[in-house]
Amino acid sequence: MTKNMKPSLTAVLLGSAIALASGSATAHTLYSENGTELNLDIEAVFGVFSSKKNYQPNSKGGGSDWQEGYIKYGFSGQHAYSGSNASVYGGLNLVSTATWGDGDAAGLTSGKESKTDLEDAYLGWRSGDLFPALGQDGLDISFGRQSFSIGDGFLINGDALNLGDGLDPELNRGGAYWLAGRQAFDRTAIVRVGGDEGVRADLFWLKSDNLAQSKMELAGINTEYVIPEGIFGVSYIKGLDAFGSTARDGQETVSLRYQGNAGVENLFLSGEFVTQDQGDNSASADAWYVEAGWTFADLPWSPSVNYRYSSFDTGFDPLFFGFNRGYGTWFQGEVAANYAGPFNSGADVHHIGIKASPTEMLSVGALYFDFKDKAGSGANDAQEINLYAEWVITPNLIVSPLIGVYSPDNSNTSQIGGKKTNVYGQFVVVVPF
Repeated sequence: MTKNMKPSLTAVLLGSAIALASGSATAHTLYSENGTELNLDIEAVFGVFSSKKNYQPNSKGGGSDWQEGYIKYGFSGQHAYSGSNASVYGGLNLVSTATWGDGDAAGLTSGKESKTDLEDAYLGWRSGDLFPALGQDGLDISFGRQSFSIGDGFLINGDALNLGDGLDPELNRGGAYWLAGRQAFDRTAIVRVGGDEGVRADLFWLKSDNLAQSKMELAGINTEYVIPEGIFGVSYIKGLDAFGSTARDGQETVSLRYQGNAGVENLFLSGEFVTQDQGDNSASADAWYVEAGWTFADLPWSPSVNYRYSSFDTGFDPLFFGFNRGYGTWFQGEVAANYAGPFNSGADVHHIGIKASPTEMLSVGALYFDFKDKAGSGANDAQEINLYAEWVITPNLIVSPLIGVYSPDNSNTSQIGGKKTNVYGQFVVVVPF
């Protein structure tokens, strides 16, 4: 994956407001009787985007206006066995994606993409009450086409890099670059052990069919210790094969992380340290972040304030990172993370986030980012401010407008036309049926 090819945000996970309406809202039960359940799954997302400036590798100056959309549709279901409550489950979904207009600001899509393809095709088995020591459904085995994530998506959050034909027709996954409607790895085998508390683990094998991700094959283990005060996690990821990438073939990545409140109500703490050895014996690279936040629960709108510092060595491979717990993670700045850079490599980033909820179904927020290029060229030195809202109008209609202001520090930047401030806007509509 080159520096200008980065996974985009997943629109259906647009932070806490969207989480209120997601989950069961995206599935309509067609049949439920004698332990057998069949669901119709439909999810539609559409976005309108505008950027006053374009960014390399785009070949044209000026700005871009474009639209993206996807619809995911299919079936999921399960059958529970009487007595043990063990169950088999599965899903089969297609996804149709498209980009219209000028294509995105980095030229990764042309605005002429459209594609319908298989998204999810998986089968699984859960243990129910068969192994009491492991907890309810303490053993879960699944395989096939499905998404997979670790923690809050710092390293893996599905195979969500959705390029169009702007760079190379061979990289085209059907557009919808920002919305990233395609999330599933092509082939997986996943074993989950343990319940919602105590020690649990994921053993996984993943194979990507995404050429922009070098069709990487990887395997590993993720272990977690879950207590009321937070989650401690350790992960090991081994690159087994990668088309055209000697660094990813044999790559080893080790991660230590924590997320929780340390037993203090209204406190939020999160941090992760990652060390990585490349398969081509090039220099090892580290990445890490620390974050702290506080929610003023007794004030009107329950505002929260978070500060985060993240650091990525030059040469660090962010793998399949993605959008998991709201704007700014792990896409830091809508313009920077999606078009201008940096892309979670070779940079230090200061971030301040403020969020408030005027109602249970409406959240508003402001994000500030300060980027410093570790390579010394200053190409990614910049500041960005994002103002956004997340509004669940009905359980089947969610909207999220966002305005971004991006200001590079110098002309040695990916922004075409120099260092003038860019104004960027997007409006995303989510329809979980």
